[in-house]
Amino acid sequence: MSTPTSDVLIIGGGVAGLTLALEIADHSSVTLVRPAQDDQGASRWAQGGIAAVLSPDDNLEAHINDTLIAGDGLCNAEAVRFTVTHGPSAIQWLIDKGVPFTPETDPTADYPYHLTREGGHNARRIIHADDATGRALVDTLLNKVARHPNITQYSDLTVVGLLQDNQGTCCGAYGCDTHQQWHSLTARHTVLATGGASGLYRHTTTPAPSSGEGMMMAAELGARLMNLEFQQFHPTCLFDPEGPAFLISEAVRGEGGFLLNETGQRFMPGLDKRAELAPRDIVARAIDAEIQRGTLGHVWLDIRHLGEKAIRHHFPTILAHCASRGIDITKQAIPVVPAAHYSCGGVATDLKGATDVANLYAVGEIACTGLHGANRMASNSLLECLVFARSCAQALLAKTQEQSECSPIFECRPSLSGSAPKAALSDIRQRMRATMSQHVSIVRSTAGLNTALEQLKGLLITFEEIEDVLVDPEGKRLQQALQLAILTVLAAQRRHESRGLHYTIDWPQQQPLAIASQLSAKDLPKKR
Repeated sequence: MSTPTSDVLIIGGGVAGLTLALEIADHSSVTLVRPAQDDQGASRWAQGGIAAVLSPDDNLEAHINDTLIAGDGLCNAEAVRFTVTHGPSAIQWLIDKGVPFTPETDPTADYPYHLTREGGHNARRIIHADDATGRALVDTLLNKVARHPNITQYSDLTVVGLLQDNQGTCCGAYGCDTHQQWHSLTARHTVLATGGASGLYRHTTTPAPSSGEGMMMAAELGARLMNLEFQQFHPTCLFDPEGPAFLISEAVRGEGGFLLNETGQRFMPGLDKRAELAPRDIVARAIDAEIQRGTLGHVWLDIRHLGEKAIRHHFPTILAHCASRGIDITKQAIPVVPAAHYSCGGVATDLKGATDVANLYAVGEIACTGLHGANRMASNSLLECLVFARSCAQALLAKTQEQSECSPIFECRPSLSGSAPKAALSDIRQRMRATMSQHVSIVRSTAGLNTALEQLKGLLITFEEIEDVLVDPEGKRLQQALQLAILTVLAAQRRHESRGLHYTIDWPQQQPLAIASQLSAKDLPKKR
């Protein structure tokens, strides 16, 4: 038996991880493992803002109802009410921390910060920091984390697995540093804040998205995975096959942007009464259909009619980035395509972030709280990060005073005996992404899912034949991605209906009862 090296170990340094660290560090010792490059996580790239009831003209029931409608019958109503109710206090917490939200310039407005509107919302309730809200949050919170004496940061460690004792209790994590040395980090409580699984797909809205590795770490210890089939594709990612991923915020449509087809005609008003402000699954499928009918490989997002002054005021980041790619959005429409954006499913948790595994928690995109159901409504994601990180913090503060010891089963390797060939790992990853993008994307079919499952099983077999593949941290992460991809296909195969983000041509109708999918590591195919 040994004493844990910290009270709380947090893996992941986005908004959820940073919020949790700051909320508990005054009373507990915290170890925070986060990437050295701040741009690797999804939080920094969040543009639009945070949804919360802040205006006197808005109300909690309206936000709850909008969220339930977007979730297409699969939301956990208790989780929705919990999140929305705690939204205003979470925003005030950020304001108190110094996040530079965009002020309201209208002197007659009832709220001091500018509120925008996005798809699915029937009111202006999105508070933002220009069009770079995620960056503002991460910069502000990280600055405070860096100065806190009770928070120890590791930025050179790649965590690849969790530690557990003979009773199945989680007691930390293990990983490899940049010098190829293995380390174990023991803790009384471990929190995963590693993000979603958009990296399973070829085109994403984040340059370096996670591929669900954290989800599989939790599953390896026995945690349930829920609603993996509901992968959200953001309708509007900048179309530039030669350049890096870049999201065109939903706020662009919220402020009045029009979607145009190849002939320059709007197509959303004829499909949905909410037009460009319909929920993301509807807009993404509509864009995908237009792309399939056309020859350009994209549609257009046009905001020229808003005027240069409004564009420069509301979207300075998007304006500058598009200009760097040769597009003047004050004079040209923006070429856009749907891209993998957000995982509505993940590790099943309660309202405190607790998983099925003792002393293991999950917050942020990695978690499936029930808030999003079958389709996440715009800007509810950062809200979920904040509300559940703060709720998790309260639960941990009540427990960290408990004395506990740690005796993990796993013994870390002293050093790497070798490494897997990088070219082989890269080839398998690219083939995995191609399979997921072709067969497990916006529109699915039974035949396509069957093909995907066979191809992914084959890739896993090829992977397992590589020598020394699991003593390489990148090899272990690829194994986790392949396993999560297979579980995602299995979840999609079992859903015999079209609901929210899961649309299949073979089951176009909804079942009368909405049921969340649940899988575990035991559902993976057995090794040969």
